[in-house]
Amino acid sequence: MRIRFAVAADAAAVAEIYAHYVRQTAITFAAETPLAEDYAARMADARYPFLVAEEAGGVAGFIYAAAFRQKAAYRWDVELTIYLAPGQESRGIGSRLMAACLRLLTAQGYLNAYSCITLPNPASVGLHRRFGFEELGVFPRTGYKLGQWHDVVWMARRLGEFADSPAEPVRIAELEAPERFLGAEDA
Repeated sequence: MRIRFAVAADAAAVAEIYAHYVRQTAITFAAETPLAEDYAARMADARYPFLVAEEAGGVAGFIYAAAFRQKAAYRWDVELTIYLAPGQESRGIGSRLMAACLRLLTAQGYLNAYSCITLPNPASVGLHRRFGFEELGVFPRTGYKLGQWHDVVWMARRLGEFADSPAEPVRIAELEAPERFLGAEDA
């Protein structure tokens, strides 16, 4: 298994993984599955990492960062999304994806990473805690899906040091050899 940058050819597999969670769980509040083209466009956004775990020529999971909010003052903040293909849990794939993504985001100069997790989801909460995320708060009965109300927890992790005049985050292409952040065994 290796962690690598996603390419447009991965978009259909990513959409298929996410579709499982849309149709079968309340882990995502989405009611419709995004199209592969939507994921391909997200993969092409050079401001944020979009990584896949590849195994035996297939996608076993993915993680990506996106803008936390659209206002300029939030440009040092990102929101993370991570999903594993059904049956790929408890194999260390999520940890490898998370570690690589956090290394990239830190190198790019982002300062805060946030994740919103539907409860209960002990595996995802545990993964985030292992990587230093702290609970910011629980929003009770925030989403209604599959016939019931669900709480969400917001978690956050500081990525860098805060300065009075912070440097702007850089695009992935501006990093020297960005593949090196994916992990020695993954490059």
